[in-house]
Amino acid sequence: MPPLPFYAPVSDDFDAVNELILEQLHSRVPLVEKIGHYIISAGGKRLRPLVVLLSARACGMSDPRQHSLAAIIEFLHTATLLHDDVVDTSDLRRGRSTANALWGNAPSVLVGDFLYSRAFEMMVALGDMQIMRILANATNVIAEGEVLQLSKVRDANTDEATYMEVIRSKTAMLFEAACHTAGVLANANTEQTEALRQYGNALGIAFQLMDDLLDYSGDAAEMGKNVGDDLAEGKPTLPLIYTMRHGTPEQAQLVRNAIQKGGSDQIEPIREAVAASGALDYTARLAREQADEAVRLLQALPASEYRDSMEQLARFAVDRSF
Repeated sequence: MPPLPFYAPVSDDFDAVNELILEQLHSRVPLVEKIGHYIISAGGKRLRPLVVLLSARACGMSDPRQHSLAAIIEFLHTATLLHDDVVDTSDLRRGRSTANALWGNAPSVLVGDFLYSRAFEMMVALGDMQIMRILANATNVIAEGEVLQLSKVRDANTDEATYMEVIRSKTAMLFEAACHTAGVLANANTEQTEALRQYGNALGIAFQLMDDLLDYSGDAAEMGKNVGDDLAEGKPTLPLIYTMRHGTPEQAQLVRNAIQKGGSDQIEPIREAVAASGALDYTARLAREQADEAVRLLQALPASEYRDSMEQLARFAVDRSF
């Protein structure tokens, strides 16, 4: 992935985080290290550790503990990816085979468990009970979001409110926790810490809305995953929910049948229906509203290159094509 400008102010911090991640992946069981290295080295945008580093720096922190927190957040995220890909039976992530496609479901689940437990070991070493409380709650909420989403697979009656609850829990929660704990670690004041928490929530929602939009308008090679994956899995995301509610009766029935059946054999007619119904425009508008809110919340922080990067990140969330 080409470097993006909002990474620049914390590039040295990122190097330190990457070193720490590799060090903490050590295990006496070779397969743990092998799968751990594989999934971590896949890269991705590394947005969650990025917001830890930017948030901490924006609050004036200059302390290696922020590197530990960023690594913890990345381990928690990577654990959810390993588990997600098993649940979704995905075979492609970030443009290459998933761990479960290469090694099978059982090792992927167990290495995900290892990453969770290693993250909590590192939390204990930080020695901050408030951070542990925030992250313990976040992992619970994320798990609940995953189960809620699973319970709605192939359920064409899923409404927008339920969808928003899923993405707040499943995606936005870790962004929120990353920013919130960075503020706590940096000893930011109450107003700033709360603004960071809300910024993370708004940023996470904006990102997930755009991910769900790109599932019907994006390019597989650019995104590093298959277009129409959500439809293939029978997931009723916002573009589909909107099309069923506001599209023509024919469009609504087409989408309803596709959700209930699963599979991607109708992906092209579905993409056309989603675009024609105005669902993509609606999803993009909601994402922009969240990004605008994220930028507004940043005004609680002092002006700095780190705050500027956080604003750029919020804009990138909705302007990207991958």
